[in-house]
Amino acid sequence: MVGFQETVFLYAPMKLYSYILRRHWGPFVFSLTTLVFVFLLQFIMRFIDELVGKGLGFWVISELIVMNLAWMVVLAVPMSVLVATLMAFGGLASHNEITAMRSSGMSLYRMMAPVFIAAILLTLLLIEFNNKVLPEANHHAKTLMIDIRRKKPTLTLSPGLFSQEIPGYSILVRKTFEQSNDLEGITIYDYTNPSVRVVITAERGTVSFTSDYRKLVMDLANGEIHELGVTDQSLYRRMQYEKHRIIMNAEGFEFERTREGGTMRGDRELSAQAMQTIVDSLQRENSRLSEQGSRIIADHLRQLLENPSAPVRPGAPRTDAISAALARARYLSAMIGNSLPQIEYNRSRAHEFLVEIHKKYAIPVACLVFVLLGAPLGVMARRGGFGVAATLSLGFFVLYWACLIGGEKLADRGFITPFWGMWFANIVLGIAGAYLTLRMGRESLVIRWNALERFKPKAWRIPETEPISEDTAR
Repeated sequence: MVGFQETVFLYAPMKLYSYILRRHWGPFVFSLTTLVFVFLLQFIMRFIDELVGKGLGFWVISELIVMNLAWMVVLAVPMSVLVATLMAFGGLASHNEITAMRSSGMSLYRMMAPVFIAAILLTLLLIEFNNKVLPEANHHAKTLMIDIRRKKPTLTLSPGLFSQEIPGYSILVRKTFEQSNDLEGITIYDYTNPSVRVVITAERGTVSFTSDYRKLVMDLANGEIHELGVTDQSLYRRMQYEKHRIIMNAEGFEFERTREGGTMRGDRELSAQAMQTIVDSLQRENSRLSEQGSRIIADHLRQLLENPSAPVRPGAPRTDAISAALARARYLSAMIGNSLPQIEYNRSRAHEFLVEIHKKYAIPVACLVFVLLGAPLGVMARRGGFGVAATLSLGFFVLYWACLIGGEKLADRGFITPFWGMWFANIVLGIAGAYLTLRMGRESLVIRWNALERFKPKAWRIPETEPISEDTAR
């Protein structure tokens, strides 16, 4: 019988933990999908001008979107945790399930325990994602975006204007046709041969690209070709033709993929371990420069103390000694002046890498902070539903993100340390969440709305009984 009671005692909380986690799953997936969709729309609206009109294939655009989904997920997951926690605990409180659990002996801390454990697992997964998947996705997206920007749109030939989009050629047409590639009144200046100037004219013609967009083909009709020597202008030749074809190298009109490793990686395209290695090398370089400067100054001071008159000869005028001292001072100033900009540059680069290192851990840890903040706020919000949960989560996340961006800028410029720049928002919101959790979790300090007691009708109030005296009891 005792074993059965212990089994029931252990089984019931596990069912409650599973139930609490299931209440979080739906809001988390919904908010994550919604936020990623919003970020995706923002990305498309930002880069729509660079993608449209370049003849990019469906798979290229899809690849660019998929690679950019990585940073969207990193930003959306912590905010989704906050929305899910607010909605789940708000729903439990609105249906009086929090009260029922408390009456059965389960505290708010035990209700939050499975959610906190799930947030820890999610934080660890995000840290791994930030160090392994996100850098590669960012690097691939940057390389792909460079390739897209390098690709030119289709050749634009405006009537009456020279077009120099094709290297080595200047093309002028008098008339174009919107419904076809036909041209009229064509003049082409060919600069591909430095020793000869070539001018080609044609009454009409057509323009097209080869299938790989590497060559531009112009089929001309009824024109002339004029050739004039650059060094010897007596070499002049004039030819007439009925049909003539020119094939030009169309660099940049095709979409070419950069080879792997062909571009340098920035701080957002490296893992925390790789950036820490770079920071260590920059700090060693600064230590070497500082030691080198100190050694040069110490050597000059020692030489000055050992032989103050050097390099001035004995009996020389005083002005020579002063000039020699000034020359030595200028030399030392130049040596120090050459080292200080390099030291400052290395320090600023190290700060940028340290900021990114702390960011890779600060954003995932925000999942834990938002659980501490969202659970008590959800219990307090009660019947607010999705509107209240979305408003509170958006407000806190905007505050968190503003502190994170502001801290990043201040840390990059050296006003504060990278640690405080990235962790300040987590620390402040974490303290606020811990305070609210402790306040709501104290069973002996359940919130009472005593201010409403005086507005109740007297018939609703519970009469206060006086203590029974000994005489009355007898």
